[in-house]
Amino acid sequence: MSEETFLLPDLGEGLTDVEVVRWLVAEGDVVAVDQIVVEVETAKSVVDVPTPFAGRVATLHAAEGETVLTGRPLITVAAAESAPSPVAAPVQPDAADSPEAAAYREEEQAGSGNVLIGYGTTASTGSGRRRRPRSSGQPVAAPAAAAPAPDPAPDPVAVAAEGSGGPRGVPQVVSPLVRKLAREKGVDLHELAAANGGGVITRAHVELASAEPAPVAPAAPAAPAADPAPAAPAGGERRIPLNGFRRAVSAALSRSRSEIPEATVWVDVDATPLVELRESARTATDPGPGLLAYLARFVVAGLRQYPVLNSRLDTERQEIVEHDRVNLGLAVQSDRGLVVPAVLGAETMTTEQLDREIRALTARAREGKASAEELNAGTFTLNNYGGFRVDGSAAIINHPQVAILGFGRILDRPWVVDGEIVVRKITQMSFVFDHRVCDGGTASGFIRAVADAIEDPASAIPRL
Repeated sequence: MSEETFLLPDLGEGLTDVEVVRWLVAEGDVVAVDQIVVEVETAKSVVDVPTPFAGRVATLHAAEGETVLTGRPLITVAAAESAPSPVAAPVQPDAADSPEAAAYREEEQAGSGNVLIGYGTTASTGSGRRRRPRSSGQPVAAPAAAAPAPDPAPDPVAVAAEGSGGPRGVPQVVSPLVRKLAREKGVDLHELAAANGGGVITRAHVELASAEPAPVAPAAPAAPAADPAPAAPAGGERRIPLNGFRRAVSAALSRSRSEIPEATVWVDVDATPLVELRESARTATDPGPGLLAYLARFVVAGLRQYPVLNSRLDTERQEIVEHDRVNLGLAVQSDRGLVVPAVLGAETMTTEQLDREIRALTARAREGKASAEELNAGTFTLNNYGGFRVDGSAAIINHPQVAILGFGRILDRPWVVDGEIVVRKITQMSFVFDHRVCDGGTASGFIRAVADAIEDPASAIPRL
């Protein structure tokens, strides 16, 4: 019987390794061409990897949590006499299935949305994913080509489809990283789902549950006294290996700090008129654009006025390369860490369009579903660190960009207006720029252009 070994392919963007998040098959399972066999975490997102071979799984070359280098063996498949069809027909829930089983099958057909391209995957309404069935209290027929095997024990991290409105007590977990975290911390997602009212379970829910003290068990009969165990040495340490994502972030930030002679300017801004304008745009049925959309609009206008800040530096040719488009990067904190997806073509959008795209983009980024282009095409970064309830930050430029603008939280502070001390809503802007591409005059002109628009938005918006 011949065997084929699938080597980890180049997933693009210069990535050299991945971390195995979850195997969707086991040794001995029968797989079809283009079937998703493993979920891996790259430095940018969680990706489903399909197999280009059909047959019986002979060897899984890495355990969950291990790192695999590009070009190294991932899975070995032994050719079967009768290989399954490349795309299996969607499985319809049986009328006798429990709600939990039906919800699980719905999730299986939905897929994660992150499918590796380039290995013959077809456009299909089904995900092509076939996993070992979990015990649901009802008999489950094994695939025709697979040898009969006993059902595995129920998995506490079975999931329901995102937004499917599963029954109370059925965990709705979107991220495989959250499921992995629950396994590591010993959190029962069924109990957590019941306590959460059946809502979507996030990393924060798992962290909170694992931090809560365990219930006190009834006291056992006293045992004979034993010698005390040796005390743990004081001042111990815990080592946490950097995963692929953190290694990529570390390399990018180190390069930025080592290559870019950065400088920072900042200014306190009276955002009261902007807050009032935003409130006046609200209606009972439409909340109107958020503050970040207005800030994005002002930033784009400032970049049109100072295009050298929407550029990159070609050090080999000693040239500043100004971009025609403004792909506005937004710093987004996700379960995996900080990512900076970009609103593509932000210079063409109105405030309302920017608001819709910002909300959709940040949602995709938090779910790990931002596209490779969105994660790599940014030409300038806007950072709203006020969401973390801090006032300022000396941010690191997102190489190869040349500048980053940040906003702190908006606070009620005493402010002098027309000689009177009044309470106003004040925020601090900090602007970090590459001193090789411009001097302080250009940087100050840009930050003042944005600040002036914030302080007089009613006049600025019609001019944009």
